[in-house]
Amino acid sequence: MFSKIKLILVILAAGLFISAGCVQPRTQRENPTHSTADEVRLNIVATTTMLADLTKVIGGEYVKINGLMGPGIDPHLYQASAGDVTLMQDADVVVYNGLHLEGKMGDIFESLKTQGSAVICIEDGLEEAKLLRAEDDPDVHDPHIWFDVTLWQDAAGVLAQGLTEIDAAHAEIYLSNLERYLTELDELDNYIRERAAEVPEGQRVLVTAHDAFNYFGKAYGFEVRGLQGISTDSEAGTSDVSSLADFITTRKIKAIFVESSVPPKTIEALRAAVKAKGFDTAIGGELYSDSLGGENSGAGTYILTCKANIDTIVDALK
Repeated sequence: MFSKIKLILVILAAGLFISAGCVQPRTQRENPTHSTADEVRLNIVATTTMLADLTKVIGGEYVKINGLMGPGIDPHLYQASAGDVTLMQDADVVVYNGLHLEGKMGDIFESLKTQGSAVICIEDGLEEAKLLRAEDDPDVHDPHIWFDVTLWQDAAGVLAQGLTEIDAAHAEIYLSNLERYLTELDELDNYIRERAAEVPEGQRVLVTAHDAFNYFGKAYGFEVRGLQGISTDSEAGTSDVSSLADFITTRKIKAIFVESSVPPKTIEALRAAVKAKGFDTAIGGELYSDSLGGENSGAGTYILTCKANIDTIVDALK
């Protein structure tokens, strides 16, 4: 993890330069949207709810954000509409996760880069050594980086670096917002670690609908099992359900979890399979996996979502 000071110094030492492939200079739109206060505001489209929230935090009053995917939307399966494509083409900046999270939109991002649109791809600014490989496909990186708060700090640095290149006039503001947010994320990381410590080590087993929580498990000391692979595009077969049911029964795992962006039927089928083997495991609650919570959920920001997740996990397993 970059420390707060180191991360900001790296951005400054880079001369506000973004490597090729991460941010492409804008050529089609030279005049960003203006606010009523006549301040220049960047019109930004962010793909996921996590990135929309991050962009709002780092950009502050100098950005106008359009989130492409709403709460509960699965980015693995999301297919952009014609209206989405137009929205991205008309934007000053498009921000996306990469690592094949937005798996059905890859061609669109490449087209935007070819057209000279400004694009910030979080993947391109992360250290590969920090990325996990998918267990079901070792040639693919796991895209669920936000579940390790320290990696999300790195993502915040990538975004801030991109915004300073595109809008150098407000670079100082973006870096100030980054510094403040890194402190908040340090506090969040400590909160998750303190809550995780409430669960006895042998009971720290997290079973979910798909393999989204490996970064979380590595960072906070949980063994993680997902019924589906890292992408919900894959299907869990009967043998997958039976094998995981055996594991739950043998380890006597108290609770398993549904996810907000995945239909609950797979976890319900898993619970039924466990019960058929003579053990009753509870559904411990709903976790936010590939999106943040909705406006009235109490989990509408990244920080609130992470707190809601760890509270649900710990309260069900301890």
